[in-house]
Amino acid sequence: MSGRMSATPEQEAPCGVLLVDKDPGFTSHNAVALCRRILGTKKVGHCGTLDPMATGMLIVVIGKATKVQDMLMGEDKVYTATMRLGVETNSQDADGEVVAEKSTAGLSAEDIRAAFEHFHGPFEQVPPMYSAVKINGVPCYKLARKGKEVERKARAVQVLDYSITRIDLEAAEVDFTVHCTKGFYVRTYAHDIGQRLGCGAHLTALRRLRSGKFDISEAVDVPTLKAAGREELLARLLPLEKVLADRRNS
Repeated sequence: MSGRMSATPEQEAPCGVLLVDKDPGFTSHNAVALCRRILGTKKVGHCGTLDPMATGMLIVVIGKATKVQDMLMGEDKVYTATMRLGVETNSQDADGEVVAEKSTAGLSAEDIRAAFEHFHGPFEQVPPMYSAVKINGVPCYKLARKGKEVERKARAVQVLDYSITRIDLEAAEVDFTVHCTKGFYVRTYAHDIGQRLGCGAHLTALRRLRSGKFDISEAVDVPTLKAAGREELLARLLPLEKVLADRRNS
């Protein structure tokens, strides 16, 4: 008879944080369902959704790590994005229907830089109708799909830093990076900048590079995730103890 004790179910239960580099069309729900199936556990959650067209950092929490879900969701984020000036959509991004078009003639790079600077620091932002924000228990996007628009409360947000990496006046496009606080909608940021410029705008590309101390370089891509076995996925988990220690020591 072996003197080694058998592991308890609690010890065997997977626990940790998995960073996923989301593809366009791959949802938080897809990531959670896939991890549940591969790891054979129901205790899987995620730390906030990304828009369908967006790519980049998606945080999946597994086992006891689900207890720090809210803490991780509340951390700052860094995104890179592209906005198109002169065209507004009902979703504020390229997945929506065009609702207005205006000329960008006469617009200068200095005008664009000034509009970005106006939204630097703390300000209030109204969440878009196509969002998971709930009104009387109903997500706004469900109301929007029925053609309804309801009043949403403005939220206090903050742009901690930003940089404009490309301005193409001929194509009416702007590439930028933004470092922001929780609850920030980058497509609304683009929309509001467009309003400030008087020509309107919408987001055409979005990628989350960082969330808190997590960097996209640590993330597993979707094809690798889909092909992973249980042991391979377990080896990719960031231990909960390390995640917490990194935040205590910061």
